[in-house]
Amino acid sequence: FLAGDTKRVIREAAKKSCFICYKMGASITCCETGCDRTFHLPCAPDGECVTQYFGVYRSFCWEHRPQQVLQAHPRQDNTCSICLDTVEDKISYKTMGCPACQDARFHRHCIQRLALHAGIGFRCPRCLNQEPFMIEMLKMGIRLSKKLPSWESDQAIGPRDERHNCCDAATCLCPGGREHTEKKGPWQLQLCSSCAAEGTHQHCSSLESTCSWECNTC
Repeated sequence: FLAGDTKRVIREAAKKSCFICYKMGASITCCETGCDRTFHLPCAPDGECVTQYFGVYRSFCWEHRPQQVLQAHPRQDNTCSICLDTVEDKISYKTMGCPACQDARFHRHCIQRLALHAGIGFRCPRCLNQEPFMIEMLKMGIRLSKKLPSWESDQAIGPRDERHNCCDAATCLCPGGREHTEKKGPWQLQLCSSCAAEGTHQHCSSLESTCSWECNTC
């Protein structure tokens, strides 16, 4: 955004209410033509909204988000292929599946954590399919990492305490771009209080300076 465009977006966002929490300052609008639902990035999981973290970073409300179409397979049990806890008996926002083997099921938060840890080695935890699986996960709003897997040796991947330095808001309003950060003020980059693997400028997610923030994954 240019400086003028940023100010215009900020003014428009200040007038819009989040359809999830009903508070003002919602800067994200559903990309479906004709849909005017707006929401805050931190509210997205509660509203079962999807943000695609690639290309133009499109966002969708619960009604217009992309849906997985998987074949129904008889299963001995409904368990997550990652944490082994019970999952729903059907595909939903919270329960996802592999488009390749059509059999693996996992919680959304489990596959998101795996994606961030696996980095470029991310693949289906059951059939180990990679490319079609990754494309499907991107489409469904799973954020991928371009780093090497976290379980590789320290010598292979370098320091692990390197701070995340990018705003992951669906719409970054900062005139300096997603990687710009300041020590104080609206363009201070705030990391997820749980995993520190995602970040947002305070203003891009309508955060108060004193409040903590958790990403969609956590």
